[in-house]
Amino acid sequence: MLTPCDSAFQKTLARELPDGTLVTPSPGYLEEPRGRWRGQAGAVALPRSTEEVAGILRACHCARVPVVPYGGGTGLVGGQVCSDGVVPLVLSLERMRAIRAVFPSENVLIAEAGAILVDVQKAAADVGRYFPLSLASEGSARIGGLLGCNAGGVNVIRYGNARDLVLGLEAVLPDGRIWHGLKRLRKDNTGYDLRHLLIGSEGTLGVITAASLRLAPQPAAQGAALMVVPDPDAALRLLALAQAQLGDGISAFELISGMGLQFLAETMPQVRQPFATPPDWMVLIDLGLPEGLVPESALERLFAEAAEAGIVNDGVIAASLGQRAEFWAMREAIPEANRHIGSILSHDISLPLSEIPAFIAQAGPELARINDYRINCFGHLGDGNLHYNVFPMAGGSRADHAAEQDAIKTCVHDLVHSLGGSVSAEHGIGRLKTADLVKYGDPVKLAAMRAIKEALDPHGIMNPGAVLA
Repeated sequence: MLTPCDSAFQKTLARELPDGTLVTPSPGYLEEPRGRWRGQAGAVALPRSTEEVAGILRACHCARVPVVPYGGGTGLVGGQVCSDGVVPLVLSLERMRAIRAVFPSENVLIAEAGAILVDVQKAAADVGRYFPLSLASEGSARIGGLLGCNAGGVNVIRYGNARDLVLGLEAVLPDGRIWHGLKRLRKDNTGYDLRHLLIGSEGTLGVITAASLRLAPQPAAQGAALMVVPDPDAALRLLALAQAQLGDGISAFELISGMGLQFLAETMPQVRQPFATPPDWMVLIDLGLPEGLVPESALERLFAEAAEAGIVNDGVIAASLGQRAEFWAMREAIPEANRHIGSILSHDISLPLSEIPAFIAQAGPELARINDYRINCFGHLGDGNLHYNVFPMAGGSRADHAAEQDAIKTCVHDLVHSLGGSVSAEHGIGRLKTADLVKYGDPVKLAAMRAIKEALDPHGIMNPGAVLA
């Protein structure tokens, strides 16, 4: 049985912490970007050290007070807000944002969990290295939260998800014990890997306080191209051709639909688009190449061979880094245009690459049996992650279709599951998808997850209601 973070507990906890560590919750800690949940909290704890985090969790464990870990607040599945149940303590690591050490010769950087992603990227760049995790919220997302949900982003095709960029962790378990796992080793074959257990656990098994992050050499030359393809199957064929020609030189491979470009023209006309008439489908290819290779030449060769094979029928190759930035500005503006239009439902899904054309071809007609919708399908084609978003027809509103949301979600997720995909690609489970995890998850895996949760957090204080309802 959990107990609330009431005034009596706050007074007891405050006596054990430096002044100013416990504060009254401001609205920012109780909101999430899409406005789907309004959170609650008795207080917000702002520790300055791992030892203070340990003291806070130890006190909460003993008093059985729930704890909601909080990063940058950018999560899209409600993992950072607790809207019902026993009033929790929100634990934010925003004061723990130091870059503790950088080892350029090892390609390693050690950052505290409150470090903002863009600051980690800059710290790596300052020593001639590259931290490749990149996503739209990198100016506010924090390392602890990004690791907690195993964030993806645009560079997964080359560098992997967040978990692939971590060599070691420092973390505090629910009872206040500190795990000192900040190793810088590429090989450490000493039993269960607690690092990967905590990454992606969304604050339900403990609190990550620091991480040893894997860096990469900075690409000597970067380039990008937009190539128009007739359909998603052609986009996959282009991906295979690009990988055959360029290998690991491909940093990102993004699928963009004509509907997304129409939404941009309608709501954000200031965003420059390269084609007067938006094509039905196009691909944004981004390259990072070593010394001696010219991205523009490589992309010209790729386009020529793809055009000869009938895979592409138009395209624009960035003539400068400025034009490359314009291509990415257009791609990164698509989610903002979506928000202006107002989706009925958004889906973060992944599929085996070869099943993507079948999914796109089937999902639209299946949804049309429910009602008429506009679909904006876009995403990280190189790693199979699609953002499949359903919108009202022009002149309609999301409120007109509120009663259809469950049917829409079931339609999309059932099809994804039947094709061997996942209903949560890069955003996590949070509180939004707990029922989906039960419905589509393997029962043996779920039983193992519950056993791990019970073993590490027997009182259930860590982010109750997230991941495992």
